[in-house]
Amino acid sequence: MVIIDLPSKGVKKLDGTLQEHFYIDGRLDRSLDKIVRRVKTKDEDTFIAVDGSEGGGKSVLAFQLAKKCDPSFDLSRVVFTPKRFQEVILAARKGEAVVFDEAFRGLSSRGALSEVNKLLVGLMMECRQKNLIVIVVMPTFFLLDKYVALWRASFLIHVYRKGGKRGFWMLFNSKKKKLLYLKGKATYSYSWPKTGFRGRFYNQYTIDEKAYRKKKKLALEATNRSTRAENFMEQRNTLLWLVNREWGLSTHEISKRLKPYGVSLAYNSIAEAVVKRERELKIKGFIE
Repeated sequence: MVIIDLPSKGVKKLDGTLQEHFYIDGRLDRSLDKIVRRVKTKDEDTFIAVDGSEGGGKSVLAFQLAKKCDPSFDLSRVVFTPKRFQEVILAARKGEAVVFDEAFRGLSSRGALSEVNKLLVGLMMECRQKNLIVIVVMPTFFLLDKYVALWRASFLIHVYRKGGKRGFWMLFNSKKKKLLYLKGKATYSYSWPKTGFRGRFYNQYTIDEKAYRKKKKLALEATNRSTRAENFMEQRNTLLWLVNREWGLSTHEISKRLKPYGVSLAYNSIAEAVVKRERELKIKGFIE
């Protein structure tokens, strides 16, 4: 482990005390040093994906990565919505780190997921021109657009629990995260390829924890990204999933039975909805 000092005054923890430093895995620290050198000397940018289950500490780790790469990183460059992400990217200066926290939180429809992915793709050129270090925190890497996941993400850090304890991560480098995306997307599995690049991190905030929690709460309250139409779509897809997976009706049969009631829904559209809803149920832990 390597000790990274925070600014002289430290940062406030939730209990009001100050935290003056944080620990980072030595191998990860060296890898981040290489990234910073490339950003500064080779006119490059860096896109890092951090994913994992809710409550696993992935946001804390993302802030540590950002602070290590950019000592000036603070709460002003932590964003929670697509609109704010775009604003901060456009305003950022060369070499700065930006964290898009919970990028896909609460997004249930294909349209909403597509909106975030299109934004990420659209801002990639801006990030490259400004040599930015962008860290996107999400429930799962498999929600990313294929172009971003395969060609723009420098690497993936997957946060997980071990023996019920949080604070563990595994890193998939450029080659392995491509294989992971192509192989694991169908089942949302992180089992292959194997990676030996693993480590620990601790619950040490590099920004004011209390202020962060307040900002996050206000941002999520102000932005209702799950519209009424999206809720209806989720409910419809859940019913289609139940009829197909639990009650055994084929997608062709479902399509056929809907027609007498004036509902025209092609069997391939039903199949797509069933697969999509099944993936969402897996992510949320309702099914294995």
